[in-house]
Amino acid sequence: MSLIQKLYGVESRIKDKSVDDKYTARQEVSLPILSKLKIWLEQDQPNLVGNSKLIEAANYLVNQWHKLIRYVDDGRLSIDNNRAERAVKPFVIGRKNWLFSQTANGAHASATLYSIVETAKINGLIPFNYICACLDELCQPEPDIDSLLPWNFKT
Repeated sequence: MSLIQKLYGVESRIKDKSVDDKYTARQEVSLPILSKLKIWLEQDQPNLVGNSKLIEAANYLVNQWHKLIRYVDDGRLSIDNNRAERAVKPFVIGRKNWLFSQTANGAHASATLYSIVETAKINGLIPFNYICACLDELCQPEPDIDSLLPWNFKT
């Protein structure tokens, strides 16, 4: 656990750095920590007994290793997918409510609207204002679709 804490410590220190600085820090600091973690897994995983959650976590690390370390090769990537999981959490919690969409098209429309709202939030926009502005622009004879993408949107 201390090795994983160290990895998150590195991420905490570099969170406001440039993509290139993140890449460099991960190569210089995180990669050696990951190497130690890999050695520990290779040596100790076969000997783990008892706590099934620990065994399950160790097996997951070994089986997904190449995917889990991908973030060190790209400063744009996050160490985890917590941001994405937080974004879908309200949808998962509310999915029973959406059973009442009554049709596949209704469910698709709900999912599309939800995706628009969450993407607006992630990009620092106020969803209501963003959707209103999009609808206004889409009513134009030749709407500028690219300018409506949340990451291009100018408030």
